[in-house]
Amino acid sequence: MFSMFFPDEDCESAYTVDYERLYQAGFRGIIFDIDNTLVEHGAKADKRSAALIARLREMGYAVCFLSNNKEPRVKSFAGELGAAYIFKAGKPKKEGYEAAIKLLGVTKKQAVSVGDQIFTDIWGANRAGIYTVLVKQIGKKEEIQIVLKRYLERVVLYFYRKNRKKKKGNA
Repeated sequence: MFSMFFPDEDCESAYTVDYERLYQAGFRGIIFDIDNTLVEHGAKADKRSAALIARLREMGYAVCFLSNNKEPRVKSFAGELGAAYIFKAGKPKKEGYEAAIKLLGVTKKQAVSVGDQIFTDIWGANRAGIYTVLVKQIGKKEEIQIVLKRYLERVVLYFYRKNRKKKKGNA
């Protein structure tokens, strides 16, 4: 029932994802959410996010930012890091993810999506057939509709963890 919302994996943060392992597995493009995934909501690109994007490029990844935010916010952030971007993406619709794949020049099997929200980032990428990584939100400052969705996310995460435990027990 909830499996369409389950990530392929979850990590503490976008900064602790094992990108080397993913690269060895054949992934070549990364689609990032911005707010509360790489920086606090509304924050500019910082040294940490710049270092991560530079490291990923050195490894051979192409990077695209996919956000439901307006163009000034997304363009500014992506511009600071010199990366492709899509604004007003309409997540969780799969069309934004499909457009990001084209910008990255990869197939959906070579793309990974990293985000902090189940009902936009994870569900949207799952709908597009892209590997998903759920990370914990960076900051607590969020719009009210996101705050309310976080309560529903707790239910999904309960079943996700229960399902993951069950799979590990059967392995």
